[in-house]
Amino acid sequence: MEAKEKIKEYVNGDLTVVWKPAKCIHAAVCVETLPQVYDPNAKPWIKPENASIDELKAQIGKCPSGALSYRMAGATNLGVDAISDAIPVEVIKNGPVIVKGSVSIVLPDGSMMKKERSTAFCRCGASANKPFCDGTHKKVGFEG
Repeated sequence: MEAKEKIKEYVNGDLTVVWKPAKCIHAAVCVETLPQVYDPNAKPWIKPENASIDELKAQIGKCPSGALSYRMAGATNLGVDAISDAIPVEVIKNGPVIVKGSVSIVLPDGSMMKKERSTAFCRCGASANKPFCDGTHKKVGFEG
């Protein structure tokens, strides 16, 4: 039986910030963008009431791993921007390759996995979750 994914939710009026810790690669984009909201040393570490809904949506859209998303009151799906036919790919300095959008991944054993939103792929080779990034690049001093 598969373990249930851990999900944390933080509410700011009509917007709920959804955080999936297992997907987080600790790129710190959230902390750098909205330090008044994201403080890894505080409990709770996310305080969405410290920013506007528009500021939260904009920041969440920049999360490279897709660990952060949002849901609006009354909506059944998580908030993501509409994605065009071209799938954006971003190489993070000294970090992973980020593929933004829905992708189907064929794994070495032939099985297929579908990922939504953003997916961070390891470039350093040290991830314990290959082919995905788990943030180990920072520990090993990866440059690239």
